[in-house]
Amino acid sequence: MAKESMKAREVKRRKLVAKYAAKRKALKEAGDFEGLQKLPKNASPVRLHNRCKLTGRPKGYMRQFGISRVMFREMANQGLIPGVKKASW
Repeated sequence: MAKESMKAREVKRRKLVAKYAAKRKALKEAGDFEGLQKLPKNASPVRLHNRCKLTGRPKGYMRQFGISRVMFREMANQGLIPGVKKASW
């Protein structure tokens, strides 16, 4: 489980990226790179990192489901993910 502070930091970054998205786009189109540099560092979408919605785990993230591989396996074995079952052949 990730620390609560790490999860909160990631949420804060997402809000900041959303807040400055329009301004960033306008500055890029205008070619104003000095203006881009004056924006906060965390307003850049590159600094975002996908995390598991349940545990906050940063690695092994499955984008299609929004959770980590560990949670995916547990939930799939319990039958909590519709359309997913253990392979057998």
